Amino acid sequence: MTPRLLMIEDDRRLAQMVAEYLGQSGFEVAHAPDGEQGLEQLRLLHPQMVILDLMMPGIDGLEVCRRIRALPDELARTPVLMLTAKGDPMDRIIGLEIGADDYLPKPFEPRELLARVRAVLRRRGEPGAGAATRVTPIMRFGSLEIDRDARTVTVADQPCELTSYQFDLLVAMAERAGRVLTRDQIMEAVRGRELEAFDRSIDVHIGRIRSAIEADSKDPKRILTVRGVGYVFAKQQD
Repeated sequence: MTPRLLMIEDDRRLAQMVAEYLGQSGFEVAHAPDGEQGLEQLRLLHPQMVILDLMMPGIDGLEVCRRIRALPDELARTPVLMLTAKGDPMDRIIGLEIGADDYLPKPFEPRELLARVRAVLRRRGEPGAGAATRVTPIMRFGSLEIDRDARTVTVADQPCELTSYQFDLLVAMAERAGRVLTRDQIMEAVRGRELEAFDRSIDVHIGRIRSAIEADSKDPKRILTVRGVGYVFAKQQD
């Protein structure tokens, strides 16, 4: 099955260029010129991923992302790659905080966009990812249960809402429980690429994961901070 992407972007020339480039790599790209039409097409097409421009007339990318995450069931978990016009760190942080899985500053190289898209699909085990999905048993840490196949997380049988990227970060840390990991090591395990030395977006995601799985995110017991180094996922949990 050809993987379908939805690009919500008011720059029609850019959208056409991206559609042609990704089309040569085996993707089908639908285009919506604004947020309202994008949300309508999302409900209609159920794409494997959304490429979302931040700055658009009408409702902007941040509001579109919020509305996607408020949709029911599987649609709410659709991965979102946000395009930021200036690469402003604040835009990036806000986007991640409201549920974007990744970001890419404009202008960008088409090859980097393709690599980001494939990385997201690989994490989801979707067609076009270039790698098969590993089948692993459910991981349990006390009352925390991570189901890799269903891509769900529960604590005491209560569902935890995480984005696709946050789920994969959690899995990456859980698979290395007890090991102290730097930020670069954690994100490298998920993205498969090196990061900028001062990229702090991992802290935003960790904060969101803690809010979902910890009884008290200000006093975490599952994901612990190792000052000056990074994080460790606790082996023994309640």
